[in-house]
Amino acid sequence: MRAGLAGDEAAYGRLLRELAPFLRMIARSGLARAGRSTAEAEDIVQEVLIAIHTKRTSWIATEPLVPWIRAILRHKLIDALRRRGSTGEVDIDALAEVISAPSNEPEIATRDVIKLAENLPGGQKAVIRAMFVDGHNTAETANALSMSEGAVRVALHRGLGGLAKMLRGSL
Repeated sequence: MRAGLAGDEAAYGRLLRELAPFLRMIARSGLARAGRSTAEAEDIVQEVLIAIHTKRTSWIATEPLVPWIRAILRHKLIDALRRRGSTGEVDIDALAEVISAPSNEPEIATRDVIKLAENLPGGQKAVIRAMFVDGHNTAETANALSMSEGAVRVALHRGLGGLAKMLRGSL
């Protein structure tokens, strides 16, 4: 992305091509969790790629790229579900799957999350690491950290809020 913003069209094209499978996988997962056909995933991927292209100058080059891309994807997925009549209910465990790192996700995402999470309080950092980096669900995280599932959900919510504040530069 940095090279693309500096005018390297080949690098920028390569970035978009390499992002497409990652975006497709997350879009399909989100649609499946919402009980929707994964056939809509390609439309969402195209909308995300267009948004990345049109809003690329809003990305802050000193910040991690993957959280910025995930935020765009999340909003486009929500928009698609709303257009098609989603119930609007969101299960926290479903959100954990969205932020957990699939095995074929680029290593940069894990590195960025680990780096940002180092600034979080211990419990929040441990929950973010267990769910995002290690890919555990709420029950597994609760068991591993000797916490209740409710406490894990609260720590996850607060940790995500803390990460969002860091990304906005307000910490």
